[in-house]
Amino acid sequence: RSGHAVTRPGRLDQLIYIPLPDLKSRLSIFRACLRKSPVDPEVDIKAMAEATHGFSGADITEICQRAAKLAIRESIDEDLERNKLLEAGTIASPEERPPRVATITRQHFEAAMKDARRSVPDSAVRKYETYVQSMKSSAKDATTFKFDDELEAGAAAEGGSAKDSAAGKEEDMYS
Repeated sequence: RSGHAVTRPGRLDQLIYIPLPDLKSRLSIFRACLRKSPVDPEVDIKAMAEATHGFSGADITEICQRAAKLAIRESIDEDLERNKLLEAGTIASPEERPPRVATITRQHFEAAMKDARRSVPDSAVRKYETYVQSMKSSAKDATTFKFDDELEAGAAAEGGSAKDSAAGKEEDMYS
């Protein structure tokens, strides 16, 4: 399999597993995505973060973008309706029905959440977590490494290092 070949030592400098965001992280992602958007104060961002357990940052971003697009579409529809009323003479001036700022409301988020899907299935999360555990256990093998004290002591008694005694009387290529 190509997956094992890629993950062999020496192929990649480091593999990094970034788990799905926890509640605090999801809340931060929602806030970051919405920081420049007019959001109705009635919108409970914490409730949305709680409802999106298992969603990736990209999934949450998609929800925010979809809600914003719904708000913009609604605002455009209202502008078109206002222009029709002006043309028909139902309203005398644009000031009678001024355009409003496209604010993202609870209804927009509810509609966006209806189409929201998790991009990372539970089976993939379990696979990644199993991989992380296997990497941790294989790393433990290397953390218990120690030089053989007897070999080091014998080499020191002869006036050299273990490397020198193992190499015998051969010349060092750097000298």
